[in-house]
Amino acid sequence: MKKVISTTNAPGAIGPYSQAIQANGMVFISGQVPIDPATGKVVEGDITIQTEQVMKNLEAILSAAGCNFSHVVKSTCLLSDMANFAAMNVVYGSRFKENPPARAAFAVKTLPLNVLVEIEMIAINP
Repeated sequence: MKKVISTTNAPGAIGPYSQAIQANGMVFISGQVPIDPATGKVVEGDITIQTEQVMKNLEAILSAAGCNFSHVVKSTCLLSDMANFAAMNVVYGSRFKENPPARAAFAVKTLPLNVLVEIEMIAINP
């Protein structure tokens, strides 16, 4: 059974995809960019500020699915520049003090809306 997860506490999809899909005890969260859901605009600032907003968006979607960061088993981090990796990692790591998930991180040529970071996650349902 497939269930669409949606919350107004995270930015709405800007294309033909869902914020998240819950299926077979898993939650698959689409890549989140640093859009403030209150304004619908990309947050201005450096990688630290943008990563903080991305993590807030992910937390809101996890919550809507009945999960939290402890349920995340895999994430993928996309960066506009690997020079931003260390600063992104500090913000990201603050959510995973124990038993962090598996992860991949890549630098890509361009991200949607020319943001600095996009992160997607897979979680298990409690």
